[in-house]
Amino acid sequence: MPRSSTMTGTRIRERRLMLGLKQSDLARTVGISASYLNLIEHNRRRIGGKLLVDIGRALDIETSVLTEGVDSALLGALRDAAAQHVAARADLSRIEEFSGRFPGWAKLLAERHRRVAELERVVEMLSDRLTHDPFLSASLHEVLSTVTAIRSTAAILAETDDLDPDWQARFHRNLRDDSRRLAEGAQALVGYLDDSADVAGRQSLPQEELEDFLTARDHHVAELEDGTAPVDTLIAGADELVTASGRDLARRYLARYAEDAARLPLAPLLRQVVRLGLDPGALAQHFGLDPAIVFRRLAALPGASAGVNVGLVICDGSGTLTFRKRVAGFALPRFGAACPLWPLYQALSRPMAPIRTTVDLAGRPARRFMTYAICTPVAGNGFDGPQVLESSMLILPGPPEDAAPAQPIGTSCRICPRADCPARREASILADGL
Repeated sequence: MPRSSTMTGTRIRERRLMLGLKQSDLARTVGISASYLNLIEHNRRRIGGKLLVDIGRALDIETSVLTEGVDSALLGALRDAAAQHVAARADLSRIEEFSGRFPGWAKLLAERHRRVAELERVVEMLSDRLTHDPFLSASLHEVLSTVTAIRSTAAILAETDDLDPDWQARFHRNLRDDSRRLAEGAQALVGYLDDSADVAGRQSLPQEELEDFLTARDHHVAELEDGTAPVDTLIAGADELVTASGRDLARRYLARYAEDAARLPLAPLLRQVVRLGLDPGALAQHFGLDPAIVFRRLAALPGASAGVNVGLVICDGSGTLTFRKRVAGFALPRFGAACPLWPLYQALSRPMAPIRTTVDLAGRPARRFMTYAICTPVAGNGFDGPQVLESSMLILPGPPEDAAPAQPIGTSCRICPRADCPARREASILADGL
């Protein structure tokens, strides 16, 4: 029988104890033996019909309260919480019993678990921003440089007894100017942080302008599928592209999009997706195209047509992320370096060799994905020129956890809880207490 149906006896017992009734008294009231009621309360006998109604009436409680199952969202939150602690995993099969007997504690535990997860996401976001936001980096450098200059000047004035009056006046002017510069820099930094908190979608990188432009269109630019819309017209009408660098980046991306659409039109791609699924290797072989082109075209499919969320990340030869399309559950860092164990980076050492890897992304709980990666040259410079490479990684949900072993990965070292990772390059701010 369903697990939820076996908890009715536990709820009867908890209600009886709460009312201070003896088992024998309740049994006598509803016309059954105390031993039979004991079997019911220990979930060893089914209960329903008139007997359930009589017990509900005797306990002054609606029968639906006794028979309803535990909220699935609550159970899911409790399972997520238990999955993070080895000692709790042994009792996973008793989660519904715990929820039924102690609903208040169960809700409190689930609430605290959700709150911890939310705070961890905030910490990840702020840490990622502090690491990669160019304005914050420059502002903090300016503040620290000015503080150092003020400290040096003050030390000279305090420690030199016979300082020439002209030099003394000069140092005082330096203190005044540096103090003013420090105040202005601090005000600008505070203003930037305040504006960032109040203004939704505030951008600090050209890549983020392009990302917002594409996200607003679900990464599918319908105007370029048939080649009728000029790229400059699309850019001119895009509110998300506010800087010259952002518009230039969008121009190059859309030109490549149009070229990909011409080489692999949408209609035949959709037909083969229905027949072959989202396997980029099979699709690339069918169309006789570079897998990287297929990656980009799959990431540009309309969401409803693909039937599943498809993610894509691209990096240059230095390993710096240059493009991101998010997939649900797969956390991506801001534009910069990510986890060195990503197949995306492994492909850099094996140009033109396709890599398919099942990965487990660290988190609460860990999530499983299928990734396809390939590294291809993007510029032909002949035998004497430098080799310019680009690596792409397609991200798909699944497969099931009982399938082949998976490669553990993270988002980036700074926010990855895997303490024993052989590729760790810095301590994680989330390591303690996990």
